[in-house]
Amino acid sequence: MKRGINILLGALLFWFTLDITGFSLGSFCLVESPGILSGDTVWWIIFVCCFILFFLKEKQGKYVLSVFLTAWIIIQYFSHWNYTIFGVTERKLTGYNKYFANTFHIIPPSDSVLIPDLYHIILHILIISLFVLIIVDIFQKRKTDF
Repeated sequence: MKRGINILLGALLFWFTLDITGFSLGSFCLVESPGILSGDTVWWIIFVCCFILFFLKEKQGKYVLSVFLTAWIIIQYFSHWNYTIFGVTERKLTGYNKYFANTFHIIPPSDSVLIPDLYHIILHILIISLFVLIIVDIFQKRKTDF
């Protein structure tokens, strides 16, 4: 379990760092950097602190990390998937498609449905997978403590 958590945690740190730096190869753009003075950078710094805490004090760190991941899942849900599932205003969809116009989409952007780009789909899979593993680990450890 710990090995899986460590692998996912490292993968998520790498993947999220791509958001801070941006990543493009030729005309392929996975993610554009929002700039160093962005909310994403603040969120990245908090994540790095949680990451370090987890490796220095695993027992306490996994609780802090699980709270952080819960908040991150909620934010990502309301920034992306809520609109995909329940619909989006024309204004929001136009702004979203314009903001992510240069990033790679495995499903092309739509004029009626908000479709996250590849970067965000993988980001969400990593966040949710890590969260599930940490929660399972917490409950398994608590079960053996009794």
